[in-house]
Amino acid sequence: MLVPGVAAAGGPTPFIIGGHDATEDYSFMVSLQQGGKHFCGGSLIGEEWVVTAAHCVQGAKPEEVTTRIGAREHASGGTEAGVSRIVVHPDYAAQQPGADIALVRLDKKVTEQPIKIAEATGEAGTATRILGWGEHCAEENCGAPDILQELDTKVMPAQDCRDFAAGKEICTGSDTPDAMGCYGDSGGPQIKGRTGEWELVGATSRDGDEDPKCASGLGVWTDVTVYRDWIAEQQAS
Repeated sequence: MLVPGVAAAGGPTPFIIGGHDATEDYSFMVSLQQGGKHFCGGSLIGEEWVVTAAHCVQGAKPEEVTTRIGAREHASGGTEAGVSRIVVHPDYAAQQPGADIALVRLDKKVTEQPIKIAEATGEAGTATRILGWGEHCAEENCGAPDILQELDTKVMPAQDCRDFAAGKEICTGSDTPDAMGCYGDSGGPQIKGRTGEWELVGATSRDGDEDPKCASGLGVWTDVTVYRDWIAEQQAS
């Protein structure tokens, strides 16, 4: 769930339902926090840069947001850092598909290993994984897990998702019944590869089907690979 002072697009903020405790350490996993409480996820893509969802940080001031990087628990471990800059993609518009991506610049360089952005997401059927600390039941406010959750997922045909920006987003499903992302995981990573070779493909955006319950079917992730040039421009500025 988002907290006051941090803007959100219309609709639910994704969390992981039907996942399980992380099976490994993810040095690039980021918890975005306000007042010491987790509200969104993110991915460390450089020693001082994090990619997340635009709707997580639109309207937020850098001094309102802190981060915890590379921890299994959002309340302990890893490295804590403040935020010096927030850059929301200029094409982002609340309740419109596409461009739900933002960059957060940390107020210091960190030593955790960042994740590489993949060259491309891959075709329908490509195996992926989602990560997050969002709530893990179908009803909002059931309580977020302390330990990072993961769920194996896959890329689905673009036409399977509703209100979808083809070519800019990833329609995502899972072979696990009644499992998907929802409240509290927005901005968090969708990755592909394997241990030690993970690459970033997506940032959690929103529900992807007609049923408002997040675990009922599909989810939508911003395709981070499409925004590689924009990300590089911001990092260089």
